Amino acid sequence: GHYISVDTSYEGEKAVLFSPDLYSEEWSCIRLIYQIATTSETSSDPARLNLYLRQEGESFDRLLWSAKEPSDSWLIASLDLMNSTKKYKIVLEGEMGQDKSASIAVFEIKITPGYCIECDFEENHLCGFVNRWNPNVNWFVGGGNIRNSQSILPKDHTLNSELGHYMYVDSVYVKHFQEVAQLISPKTTAPMSGCLSFYYQLKQESSIVFTLYLRDMNGFYEEIWKTDSALTTDWTLAEVDFSAPYPMEVVFEVAFNSAKGGYVALDDISFSPVYCSNQTGIPFNPAEAGCNFEEDLCNFYQDHKDGPGWSRVKVKRNVYRAGDHTTGFGYYLLANTKFTSQPGYIGRLYGPTLPGNLQFCLRFYYALYGFFKMSGTLAVYIFEENHVVQEKIWSVSDSPKGVWTQAEISFKKPMPCKVVFVSWCKSFWDCGLVALDDISLSLGSCQAADLLPPSPGECTFEKDECVFTQKKRGRGSWHRRRGPTPTSYTGPKGDHTTGVGYYMYIEASDMVYGQRAYLISRSLRGTAGKQCLTFFYHMYGAGTGLLSVYLKKEGDDEEIPLWRRTGEQSISWLRALIEYESDRTYQIIFEAIRGVSMRSDMAIDDILFQAGPCLEVEEIQFSSGYPDSLNEIEY
Repeated sequence: GHYISVDTSYEGEKAVLFSPDLYSEEWSCIRLIYQIATTSETSSDPARLNLYLRQEGESFDRLLWSAKEPSDSWLIASLDLMNSTKKYKIVLEGEMGQDKSASIAVFEIKITPGYCIECDFEENHLCGFVNRWNPNVNWFVGGGNIRNSQSILPKDHTLNSELGHYMYVDSVYVKHFQEVAQLISPKTTAPMSGCLSFYYQLKQESSIVFTLYLRDMNGFYEEIWKTDSALTTDWTLAEVDFSAPYPMEVVFEVAFNSAKGGYVALDDISFSPVYCSNQTGIPFNPAEAGCNFEEDLCNFYQDHKDGPGWSRVKVKRNVYRAGDHTTGFGYYLLANTKFTSQPGYIGRLYGPTLPGNLQFCLRFYYALYGFFKMSGTLAVYIFEENHVVQEKIWSVSDSPKGVWTQAEISFKKPMPCKVVFVSWCKSFWDCGLVALDDISLSLGSCQAADLLPPSPGECTFEKDECVFTQKKRGRGSWHRRRGPTPTSYTGPKGDHTTGVGYYMYIEASDMVYGQRAYLISRSLRGTAGKQCLTFFYHMYGAGTGLLSVYLKKEGDDEEIPLWRRTGEQSISWLRALIEYESDRTYQIIFEAIRGVSMRSDMAIDDILFQAGPCLEVEEIQFSSGYPDSLNEIEY
């Protein structure tokens, strides 16, 4: 047969293959049979195969899957594609990297309606199901007129004939007590819940245990089904409620106790997004367990016998006291504000009840002011529902003063539980302020979330400069940096993304008054309709100059000014929102002009391009200076 492979004679370039326009009104599964081969042992920049989804109306492609592990045989990748009303294209990209000996080949791409965990075992790639090899017992393909086993079945279930195929495992070669055979499904790649059904036959002389597990990416097994009958002479339907909010594999496991055990056969695994039982449980929405405190406390509350420990406050833009993390001029929570005279004071903030037996990732931002000793001034506890068991899962150790720093914690509890934020000041002499903002909860562990492909159109500058380049690099250019800038009384103390990550900034002491630095995006696809650009900017310093954003459409000589700020704005990172339209290919340009003195370090971070209009509107697009009412906290 034929396959397609990347031509390696073009160094450093990417090979790109586009599908025609596709539609999937129903949930579909993309199967890709591929191989990355190399003779070198390890490479710092290995060859990669990437698969993107290009949706109509989006300027950016969404990375669905990426692989770089070399192999000496063909591998299969199965990717779930959620139903959508938009047209899309599949884009395959081969990157050769620095590995001269590598080759990337694709043998088959197949898009079929249905879910990737469904299988009738009639195709030779077995839908990406794999047998975990064991010297004595394994899952084999049966049927199709193969007569090679002592306990083979007359007919499969799909075609109900001897030509059809199924999977089976038998005990002929069992050598030891408790031999186990495992058949493992492809990993789910999109959240799904509903009813998993399959047909099986079981014949046993001594005990066989046939069990179905879910296995998450940390390797935790959860049993979801087990055979209750000793014998089924015909194909029997099994149905089990199934929920995979984050990537999971389904494991079909058969355990034998002796060589006279008998056999188990399996066929026609299918999935329906409706639960088998009549349970109408509303699935848990993790967004309800987060809050940015702009409107209210959301679903968080305080216990009044503690006294109101946390206050929702807001700071107007100023150059002395930092504002909130969400926008720089919104609301956040502050503890210890009015109680500084009370030693041993404690403030507790309770979150909503979370369901048990789910893996969670909790993220939030905190900032500390005025403590001599920081450790233990803010801690996070888990209260199990009976409120008897409290477990401390995080506490602050040391962090830069007055910088919004991100914390992330993974946890999983068998029982329903609550997250509780506790701030306390131990002695009258050392009561500072504890600030809290932008709490969010997601399903799956934080480590798994960090491995997910980045959102399309998002740039945090943590790894590189993403889609941005410079006209020229040198003294008068944008630099990527972490931590504070070298000059005091100007520039940020840390980045906006995590507090300890990277941002882009201009170093005013290397530039002269009026010198310009440009950060230019690569050409972006034009789309019909409005687009929204969000980013965070930092303009602190008495000599701050100008920061502007321009839109340059292909074929136009003039750039269109979209947004501008002049002069010192705030000691905080402030959020900017820009709405624009371009039906042609375009570029976005960030221009910084150095101000009158070296206290003119300007920075940007966390750029996000989104299709559709901005959900909020920024009051002023073009402004200079900052308001007079400095350093007031509003309660």
